[in-house]
Amino acid sequence: MDSGAIRRRATTLLAVLTASGLLAVAGPAAEAMAAPSSCAGHKVRTYTFSTGSVKIYKSGNYLCAITVPKRPGARQSMMVSLQVRGFEPVVDKGRFTRHAGPVRTYAGHRKVWIKGSVGRGSYDSHGWKRF
Repeated sequence: MDSGAIRRRATTLLAVLTASGLLAVAGPAAEAMAAPSSCAGHKVRTYTFSTGSVKIYKSGNYLCAITVPKRPGARQSMMVSLQVRGFEPVVDKGRFTRHAGPVRTYAGHRKVWIKGSVGRGSYDSHGWKRF
């Protein structure tokens, strides 16, 4: 092997190691930032209440909802519900640390009823909403 080939291999190896190091550092940070909005599409509405918020996302004819606490970290009772008019609600409830959901459903052009809660605080749309 001549010195030019060795230099090219060393440069390639250095570039690969640098790229993998950057991915290792940026990967967890990017993942942590993406966690609260694990719904596809764009955010169309946020409904806030005393202990958290319900975020609604739309992608095509699909809606997705997620409930996020004001103070994440401690395991607490959370719930999110998305009901398309004429269908059963899609619900995720339990004791979570960061969020309840996502719940995703096909809405088409139908109206939806939204509910969410964190601890004792809650949100209820008290009617059908169109997105």
